[in-house]
Amino acid sequence: MTLKLFDSRSSALRDFKPLKNGEVGIYLCGATVQSAPHLGHLRSALVYDQLRRWLVASGYKVSLIRNVTDIDDKVLDNAKAENRPWWELAFKYEQLFSEIYRRLDIAAPTYEPRATANITEMISLIQLLIEKGHAYRVEGSADVYFSAASWTEYGELTNQKADDLIDDSEAQAHGKKDPRDFALWKSHKDSEPKDAAWNSPFGLGRPGWHIECSAMSVKYLGTKFDIHGGGLDLRFPHHENELAQSRAAGHEFANFWLHNGLVNVNGQKMSKSLGNSILVSDVLNDSNALALRYYLGSAQYRSVLDYNEGVLAEAESALERIRTFLERASRALNEKGLLAKIELDAGAFPEKFTAAMNEDLNIPAALAVLHESVREGNASLDEQLPDQAARNYAEVLAMVDVLNINPKAKFWQGSASTAAMSALDGLVRSLIEERNVARDSKDFKTSDRIRDQLKAVGVVLEDSAGSTHWSLGA
Repeated sequence: MTLKLFDSRSSALRDFKPLKNGEVGIYLCGATVQSAPHLGHLRSALVYDQLRRWLVASGYKVSLIRNVTDIDDKVLDNAKAENRPWWELAFKYEQLFSEIYRRLDIAAPTYEPRATANITEMISLIQLLIEKGHAYRVEGSADVYFSAASWTEYGELTNQKADDLIDDSEAQAHGKKDPRDFALWKSHKDSEPKDAAWNSPFGLGRPGWHIECSAMSVKYLGTKFDIHGGGLDLRFPHHENELAQSRAAGHEFANFWLHNGLVNVNGQKMSKSLGNSILVSDVLNDSNALALRYYLGSAQYRSVLDYNEGVLAEAESALERIRTFLERASRALNEKGLLAKIELDAGAFPEKFTAAMNEDLNIPAALAVLHESVREGNASLDEQLPDQAARNYAEVLAMVDVLNINPKAKFWQGSASTAAMSALDGLVRSLIEERNVARDSKDFKTSDRIRDQLKAVGVVLEDSAGSTHWSLGA
């Protein structure tokens, strides 16, 4: 089955074929490390982690570059507000982003370049654009702008009219020939820290936002690479300007443009102006990391994801159904001598799961296949069909592992609600022991009462030779 991805530039679902056989290059616009990460940042990183894992499972070697924008107007403004050096603030939040990625087991990129470490490459790219007639320096200033009028295809990514392609934050900038033009290099201001500026042929200053990603993507992936990804909010002006300046420089640039949807809160767009931004620190704790990963990765990546009070509880319930089946199946299959071979061999994905993942990473459809396999597996165990249960078990393991939502995986053991489950386990086991004593004494009235009490609160008992196991019912 061929992987199809929705290319934002052509606004079409296209067959994905890597430029180099067996290898895929992905560039992601990473964080501007100006403040603490919110749920939108985390969702975006998770989307491309899912894509990367599926590409690897499909046999590709993936090089994923995710940059860090550590110099920017907002970095300087926030550092001034916090009365600390800009580089200290940037590093503080860079570390915070890295930590939240780690806690959701989002794999580290192949390389994570900082903007400040690639100034030389940015200057070279700006010089090339000036030489080609696509950029100009403002007289008496170090400011350099890209000339939108010089590139007739400007607007090709977002398909906007020329008059609409104006970045409000730069619209009134001094010395611009056209309101659509955007900064490639910004003059150093007396009000800015001296160490936030670099020497260049244009004068003392720092790079504009858009030039950073054009320079870094080409440096690490070449002038033509497979996939450029990022949040939908980056399409304009950031990605539109990236594409224009890169193509104007003579680079073919990204073959596919992917954009993930945003996160809403109770049906409203998440924004500072509405006061409804949800920071990751407001949600993530030691007991719910896996549930948060499940929730953030449960929607089709291009859709809007709505956060509300009940979503993590729903995710926990879904994960508990998976966990219960895996535990129940592993016990039953182990008794039949079937478990060891299954866990050694890589299980095959169900065809419907593969089809869903290859259809523009349709995670909701893939999760539906996963939960159907869980239901079939439980039915196979109920009907004493060990071979069928073994197939279901292998399929479920394969699916939860590639999605990285296996509640039995070692990484997530500390993320499950360990203390609560441990306390519940102790309580249930004491009742099971009381029930066993009653059964041995042929006090079946007491035995049945304990079983029914547990069942009433969702605890299901499963008796086998010499032991009793418990699980939470679906």
